[in-house]
Parts: sequence; C-alpha cells; structure tokens
Amino acid sequence: MGERNATLADVAKLAGVSTATVSRALSAPDLVSAELRGRIQEVIDQLGYVPNPAARALASAATNVIGVLIPSVTNNVFSDVLRGIYSVLRNSSMDVQLANTHYSPLQEEKLLRVFLSQRPAGLIVTGIDQSPAARKLLERARCPIVQIMEIDDDPVDMMVGFSHWAGARATATHLIEQGYRKIAFIGARMDPRTQRRLDGFADALKEAGIYEEQLIVTTPQPSTVGLGCVLFSELLSIAPDVDAVFCNNDDLALGVLFESQRRHIDVPNRLGICGFNDLEIMSVTNPPISSVRTFRHEMGAQAVQMLLDTIAGKRPSVTRVDIGFDLIKRRSSRRQ
Repeated sequence: MGERNATLADVAKLAGVSTATVSRALSAPDLVSAELRGRIQEVIDQLGYVPNPAARALASAATNVIGVLIPSVTNNVFSDVLRGIYSVLRNSSMDVQLANTHYSPLQEEKLLRVFLSQRPAGLIVTGIDQSPAARKLLERARCPIVQIMEIDDDPVDMMVGFSHWAGARATATHLIEQGYRKIAFIGARMDPRTQRRLDGFADALKEAGIYEEQLIVTTPQPSTVGLGCVLFSELLSIAPDVDAVFCNNDDLALGVLFESQRRHIDVPNRLGICGFNDLEIMSVTNPPISSVRTFRHEMGAQAVQMLLDTIAGKRPSVTRVDIGFDLIKRRSSRRQ
C-alpha cells in the first residue's frame, strides 16, 4: 500500500500554524499575510497536499466551486462564454467545475443532482428549458444561480441573456427591407433556442405576407459548415427561386455561401445570406456575411460577477439582465 495522503492537520503542524489558518489561507487568501501564505504554500507543495472540497463543504455551508453547465464544449459560442467566466475568476478564490449537458434535459438534470450534492458556491446554467425535475432542483438549491443565453420573465434566481426570437425577427425584417421575397430558413439541431429563432423569423415573414412553409429546411443533426452546403442544396432542389437564406448559426451560413460560390450564385444580388452569433470569420469572408452579434464573453463575465457579488452578500439590485444583440449588416445581405 502507498503512503497515506497528507491532511490539513499535517500541513498546519509542519507550517507551525493552526488548521484554521491553513483553511483560511486556502479559502480566503486575502485574509492571510503574504508571508504566511507563502510558508503554507511551501509546506503544501512539500507534502503534496490536495484540498478535499467535499470535506470543506461539510465543515462550512458550501465549497468554493462554481458549477457551470453548458450544452457543448466544442461550440465556439460556449467557448466565448467560458472565456468570460474565467476572465472574472482569474483573481478569485473560486474554482470552476464544468459539465457538458450535450443538449439533453435529462443529462442536465443528472448533472444538477451531482453538482448540488457537492454544495457549490453557485451555479451557472444554460437556457430556460430545464425539465420540471431540474427546475425544482434549482428552485430548492441553497446557492445563487444564474441562467444565461436567454431572457424571460420567470428566472429561477438571476438571469443574463437576450431574446433569440427578437434577433431572428430583426434579421428577417432586414432581409425584407432589402427587397428579398423568397426567404428561407435553414436550421440544425433544433434545440429550444433555435426553435425560438425560427419562430421570430416566421412571425416577421407572416406579418409581411411572404411566409412559405416549404422554405423551412431543418435537421436534428449538429451544425457544421458542410451540413450548411448540404441543406442549401436540398433547399435549391425544392425552391430554385429562393432569393435569401437566414441560417440559425454561422456554420450553416458559411456552408450556404460556399455552396453558392460553387454554383456561381451571385451573393447578395441573386441570394442574400444571414447567420447568427457573428463569429470572427463572418467579417472576413468574401463577401462578408451579415449576422446577429451576441455578447457571449460579456454574458459569462456578468453571470459569474453576479454570483460573486451575491456570495459576498452584495446581491445585485438588478437580477434579470437583457444584454441585447446587434444585427451586423454586411455585404452578403445588401443588394447593390
């Protein structure tokens, strides 16, 4: 058998301080002098001591961990959210525990049970479409919670997001104003946020009297640039006279542009294209592609700051923040 793991008491004894002082140096370093923190850290490194968050939770109300649940760790949209979170926590004593729900409400529910059993200091969860059981878990949680990426009138606790419906409606209205009349929607995965984008798009076209059901092309498959090419080809086989396409994200919009270029379709005079999220690449394609800019980094940063303030006893006066969006109108949807 190997040697036993070093304990908090071992660190305290070798550093010549109390266990309470070691615990304070780890959980609230600002309350301990730099010299003493350095001595304790030397002993921790020497012994290879690893703090036990579960034990810390039993000794106090919660751990120093903020749980973050996102539906994808590969999607650039959520990478930007995470960068925002980490930018705020860089100088904090809090740590992040990250989980991927894979767009599954049941997986989210399972992960919430795991997280809450570990007594997190706070939680950041994506979206507003939790299962009834997950919603109940969040409502009973003994920690502050921020829902991100969407906005509605019934937050569990706090919320930072924007209206996907309004972003899509604004895009469809822009295409109509540019003179496009056979306007299609291409969507993938069709999670609730995408569905709300489709609803906003459809409402604008119905109001203008130009909505056509056959111009809605969707798939449950995850979005890729290649899938955008495929779906646009399918659309052309159904409606060769389509003159504009709104895609539920930028990957699909890139695919539509590339397939249009392969077919020698003039963008934007023959075909208008808009995406959603405004990833960096949208501004450097030829032509640059119009897209709904979402403030993902800011959402992550603001959400975790709201948690930190609440944990510190300074709960924000505004707990429901509509961070908005910008429709970036580029050449791909502006006819000459």
